[in-house]
Amino acid sequence: MMQPAPALVSLQGISKIFSSGVTALAGFDLDIRAGEFISLLGPSGCGKSTVLRLIAGLAEPTEGRVTWPGSHNNDHRGEIGFVFQDPTLMPWANVADNVWLPLRLRGVSRRDAQDRIAESLALVGLSDFAKAYPRELSGGMRMRVSIARALSLKPRLLLMDEPFAALDEIARFRLNDDLLRLQSELRCTIVFVTHSVYESAYLSSRIAILSPRPGRVVAEIEGLSPGPRAKDFRTSASYTQLCGRISEFLLGQTAGERL
Repeated sequence: MMQPAPALVSLQGISKIFSSGVTALAGFDLDIRAGEFISLLGPSGCGKSTVLRLIAGLAEPTEGRVTWPGSHNNDHRGEIGFVFQDPTLMPWANVADNVWLPLRLRGVSRRDAQDRIAESLALVGLSDFAKAYPRELSGGMRMRVSIARALSLKPRLLLMDEPFAALDEIARFRLNDDLLRLQSELRCTIVFVTHSVYESAYLSSRIAILSPRPGRVVAEIEGLSPGPRAKDFRTSASYTQLCGRISEFLLGQTAGERL
């Protein structure tokens, strides 16, 4: 049996208690393997977004540790891209300048960032829209800009917090395929938060199912190898069976079992 890839990020014994007294996570353990596409799936309020914020260094755990095994660098912010549910684009800036933002915050001039901006827009199919403004774009295109902005940093790790939740099914399906293609090209690791059984089954090489708050991992289900899917995958028996297995765990029929 093939050995799993080494952990890129490890969360060990994580507890997160907010100032309000709400315990978002308790006893949370998860290794994120290099090169995988892992989805975090669970009920609303179970701490999925909190996990992303802890990985990104935007919040600190109350207990436990977030480590990068094998790395001697203590600051990994430059290795992480973050895509939020809302594209959060600057309405007064054009597409290119929105993509430039994270580079600008790191002191990269507009001139020096030109090639990186162009490359990022080409990856998401928006090369012809560099001078357009967010108000001129569809919801799916605005999300592509948000993804391009995250990719401009050439991240080793891409964190995505329900990025396609507000989109129609056609746009969502298209962006799912684009995301798998991008991961294949860039060979980055992706941690993806979703509420959708079907989306997690389609995208993921592994699905981590979280318990109701306080969140912890109660099951891990192996998905498919990372990479683009066949055109008929959504109608295949293997996809249907995978969706069924995930649904069973979410319904609590075999909670706590690890596959």
